[in-house]
Amino acid sequence: MNVREVLDFAKKNKVQVVDMKFVDLIGTWQHFTIPVSELTEGLFKDGSGLDGSSIRGWRAINNSDMLLVPDPATACMDPFCSVPTPGLVGNVVGRSRVKCTIAIRDTSRRRRRNISRAPRSATPPTGAGSRFSSSIMRGTTRQGVNLGGKIRHKEGYFPVPPTDTQQDIRTEMILEMEKAGIATEKHHHEVATAGQAEIDIRFDSLLRTADKMMMFKYIVKNVARRHGKTVTFMPKPIFGDNGSGMHTHQSIWKDGKPLFAGKEYAGVSQMCLHYIGGILKHAPALAAFTNPSTNSYKRLTPGFEAPVLLAYSSRNRSAGIRIPMYSPSPKAKRIEVRFPDPAANPYLAFSAMLMAGLDGIENKINPGEPAEKDLYDLEAKEAAKIRTMPGSLDEALNHLEKDHQFLLKGGVFSEDLIEAWIGYKRTKEVDTMRLRPHPYEFFLYYDV
Repeated sequence: MNVREVLDFAKKNKVQVVDMKFVDLIGTWQHFTIPVSELTEGLFKDGSGLDGSSIRGWRAINNSDMLLVPDPATACMDPFCSVPTPGLVGNVVGRSRVKCTIAIRDTSRRRRRNISRAPRSATPPTGAGSRFSSSIMRGTTRQGVNLGGKIRHKEGYFPVPPTDTQQDIRTEMILEMEKAGIATEKHHHEVATAGQAEIDIRFDSLLRTADKMMMFKYIVKNVARRHGKTVTFMPKPIFGDNGSGMHTHQSIWKDGKPLFAGKEYAGVSQMCLHYIGGILKHAPALAAFTNPSTNSYKRLTPGFEAPVLLAYSSRNRSAGIRIPMYSPSPKAKRIEVRFPDPAANPYLAFSAMLMAGLDGIENKINPGEPAEKDLYDLEAKEAAKIRTMPGSLDEALNHLEKDHQFLLKGGVFSEDLIEAWIGYKRTKEVDTMRLRPHPYEFFLYYDV
């Protein structure tokens, strides 16, 4: 919708209030609500004021006045409000560090998440622990409930009900997404236990896909709450089982033509191979945005289908970048970057990957030979020749500190934003985790 259509839409739906949403530096939606009387053409030009000093990773209190300018193209009714309420996502202007100025046409996103009951966690100074009450032990029982059909570790891919207990919940999620203008392609249970699931989203431009990913999370979490459940997008919530990734499909088009289709390996163009070369070259630095949590690196370990090795291939899902081969159509030619995870701020992660790929095109970076073997089953000497993703968030931040010039081209990213990101992640996440005793350390060392 354009501005006039949004105003007419509000009258037609007898709207009383309007919810204004924006994303913070870390990638979490924030919001405030205005009466419908404030929904005017001027709002889309002049914005609505907010205090940026209270938002994670933003400005100091002495320089904190900002404006949220809504984007009319993001307007849709919020299905979780008790009165008719449309939601609008906006750009924060002034001195915000979060800004997205580039778009790519064919960018679809796949998100995985875990559905469970009543997770518990606690981190007081004298203790730490977490627990999911969703049973993952086959044959376990509790009062009045038979849990004999529970999924075994790493055997959750595509089971039918009653083993798949969340069929109806996922269907409700995609129906709510359709109402919000998010096209989906499929949903199903995933490999891991405790309700891990996947919903595939149809491609769109970079900016619109980032908007839709924020709405995706919002819908999934609220539908789960309707059913007395909760959802986590943590990359690795459960030890010993598969983690949750965000496989990211990318291609570039011009004047309606797919530029990644060609006659090179797997039917792609030389441009596509150079794009892959850029992603692979800068992947350790990209990880700071695409895998931005300390928990991300619990997932990026061998043995759980996680794409640790930086290689590319067709069909081969053990490679960090895959060229899907479902269709011979030139319009279907794309790459799938498999190492990102759902903890990412989509605006930053998608933009960073695009900038790395464009750097590869500009500098004609050779991605090397494709990897046709199962990379999870290589001998040690052969595996040692392939570069790997960082082993920790701290390592990824060090890579970003050394390698970020490609992000600065065209003013897409700034030194200020990158410094703020690295500083926040080190002080608020890396250091806070490093300083706290881990529960498993008591098992290892209590009796030393």
